[in-house]
Amino acid sequence: MVEGEQYAIETFGSTGKGHVYEDIDCSHYMKDFDAEDVPIRDGKARGLLNVINREFGTLAWCRKWLEEYYPRHIMPLRRLVESGIIKAYPPLSDISGCHTAQYEHTILLRPTCKEVITRGSDY
Repeated sequence: MVEGEQYAIETFGSTGKGHVYEDIDCSHYMKDFDAEDVPIRDGKARGLLNVINREFGTLAWCRKWLEEYYPRHIMPLRRLVESGIIKAYPPLSDISGCHTAQYEHTILLRPTCKEVITRGSDY
């Protein structure tokens, strides 16, 4: 760690056993901005990627937000994930009936301290 660098500290809380796993039903996605330029032969997947680029860029988004722009998006989205252009972020689950939450802070390493730069009045 070097002065001036920023780090995201992510913790997960659970009302279950405290052992989380990636669940199957995924609803959140994000474009991989490091992905290589991959040719997309499927016209529907190419059309969906155009919508994603226009509406979200490299910001994370959930599938339900695609409904108004591209109602039949499930198969084209699957093709984009398989090609590595889009990353899937499945929910983290614990035991059935329990709640799991993610918390995050970003810290900045300063010369004399470590500053939490995401701290607000509510947290």
